[in-house]
Amino acid sequence: MRVVTWNLFHGRAVPGAARSLLEDFSAALAGWAWDVALLQEVPPWWPAPLARAAGASERHVLTSRNSFPAARRYMAERWPDLIKSNGGGANAILVRGAAITEHRALVLTRRPERRVAHGVLLTGGAWVVNLHATAHAARRARADVDRAVQGWAGAPTLVFGGDLNLRDPWLPGLEHAAGRDVDHLFGRGLRPIGPAEVLHRGRLSDHPPLAASFA
Repeated sequence: MRVVTWNLFHGRAVPGAARSLLEDFSAALAGWAWDVALLQEVPPWWPAPLARAAGASERHVLTSRNSFPAARRYMAERWPDLIKSNGGGANAILVRGAAITEHRALVLTRRPERRVAHGVLLTGGAWVVNLHATAHAARRARADVDRAVQGWAGAPTLVFGGDLNLRDPWLPGLEHAAGRDVDHLFGRGLRPIGPAEVLHRGRLSDHPPLAASFA
């Protein structure tokens, strides 16, 4: 199983493109080889079109700044570099090939921002869990990660990853498969195979996508 984690920076580029980049992000995801994609900071109306473009199924959860969604979307699609994260937020899991048999979400914090870990159970029995932990506060990020891992403590086969906002996390009972800055992938009951890979994404996002394979 090849897994990609990518923080989409609320659909923006560096430097800013001053337009909606849904088609650009869709093309990037569609063009890479992966079985599961863990996505953070996703505009809330993007998961379904991203999944369609990539030939995948999706499950997502809303995070922060999602009141008045129509107004936020209107502004974010026209002035994404002005509204930034105030366009609304979601995290999404995209799956190719395997069927999703269960989707579960765990709310970790509501203040100062809503943080949610969510996971999908795949045919074959593996759980894949996605997290965007609290930013700019290592203690809070560590607490988010610990609570999320505990939420799937009973899963013998697990891939856990996302933007953990920790540069050197250690998760007891899980093997570190890939890491770059604050983005990481871990496994339990699955063995990382081959080197991790940073995928080329051009100007899209302020995070590069990180990929790892598990057997």
